[in-house]
Amino acid sequence: MSPKEEFITIYRQNIKREGADKLLEFLEKSDFFTAPSSTRFHGSYEGGLVQHSLNVYHCLKDYLSRPRTKELYGMDYSEETIAIVSLLHDICKVNFYTVEMRNKKNDETGQWEKVPFYAINDTLPYGHGEKSVYILSGYFYGENRLTREEAFAIRYHMGFSYGGTEERNSIGRALEMYPLALALNVADMEASYFMEGSENKK
Repeated sequence: MSPKEEFITIYRQNIKREGADKLLEFLEKSDFFTAPSSTRFHGSYEGGLVQHSLNVYHCLKDYLSRPRTKELYGMDYSEETIAIVSLLHDICKVNFYTVEMRNKKNDETGQWEKVPFYAINDTLPYGHGEKSVYILSGYFYGENRLTREEAFAIRYHMGFSYGGTEERNSIGRALEMYPLALALNVADMEASYFMEGSENKK
């Protein structure tokens, strides 16, 4: 099963709220299934974004399966919520990257060659996690909107590695108030650094 097929299977099995079909149509028409997950670091290859999304899903499922997360922290979420926050946390990266060319010296021949590389072309500069929430709100709204915990989890999935100027106290408070945000952050970091780090690139 390809990453695209696995993503769609998990998506359709778990995400049932109104708007899900239209959102999946949008993803299939976009570059979601071919885009990288970053320009130079984790998942910086064609299809890296969908693979990262799947990795985060599996890491989050594993994290939430531990008895202490449910018994001690009360972290008991529906399969739909788990799928939404993990599979779609980086929807902000849809139509975000472009392929450009640059000169690179060939170590074997000593000749300069034009090689492709990923560059950022952000046509909707609305931030990162907040941009994902904004996009999803165009499909899940009214009674089907993201729950507050889902929205906070996606918004703060970067945790303290968020590159903005936001007060660190706000990030800490959000992670404390909404345990799913902390769980998603842990899953995202595990996927990014241990499963997909620069040493593990395809």
